[in-house]
Amino acid sequence: MNENQAGPSSLLDTTDCLEAIGVLRGWKNFFFIITVLCLLLLQICFWVVNMRCIPPSNNAQSSEAVNKVAGEPSEPAEAEIQEPQPTQADSLFGITFAHLAMVICVVNGVLVLTGALYCLTILLALKVSLVGRLGGINHICRAFFLSLVMLILLLPWQKVFGCVVLGAIYSPCELVEWCSAETSGIFDIILRYLRFTGYWLLILLLLIFSQLRSARWTKSILRRLEVI
Repeated sequence: MNENQAGPSSLLDTTDCLEAIGVLRGWKNFFFIITVLCLLLLQICFWVVNMRCIPPSNNAQSSEAVNKVAGEPSEPAEAEIQEPQPTQADSLFGITFAHLAMVICVVNGVLVLTGALYCLTILLALKVSLVGRLGGINHICRAFFLSLVMLILLLPWQKVFGCVVLGAIYSPCELVEWCSAETSGIFDIILRYLRFTGYWLLILLLLIFSQLRSARWTKSILRRLEVI
């Protein structure tokens, strides 16, 4: 008698969990796409500056725009009169470094938010799997920890700890400092590319592996419930 009463209730609980998983899966994929797009934009900004397509401008207006976005004090107003205006050589299709700095700061904010929401979405999916006993815990646990490591490495820890701990996110001032510094050898060049490309690639791989693990989790649940 107890088994007959528990059957419909268990079925309803499983159905509710599957509906919750459907919602979480949609938001997870959405945050994944936004995070990947933001990472691609950051990498494009680095290469545009590194290849001198938009060189870091030395005029006062560009420097003031970068300082305003980064929260640093600007130069005195007298420098605005003495320094020349941006030329066409300092821009790409009308895009100056000041515009690029604003894009970098906006992308950084969106990247932190979507990365955190992506990690929280996977955590909620893990809790739903545990409560509903849907299976695939191995895959969703791996996906969560991969996303957690990705989020930790993504945050700009250099703002807190200085050069001791670096995050994958960089500010416009950091980009200017690294790309404008005189390289004394091959070691400096390798270090710059590891900072802006190697670190970025690590974050992207962690994100992709987390997404693949979560996809395996979904397939494992559907296979267990004989949906596919």
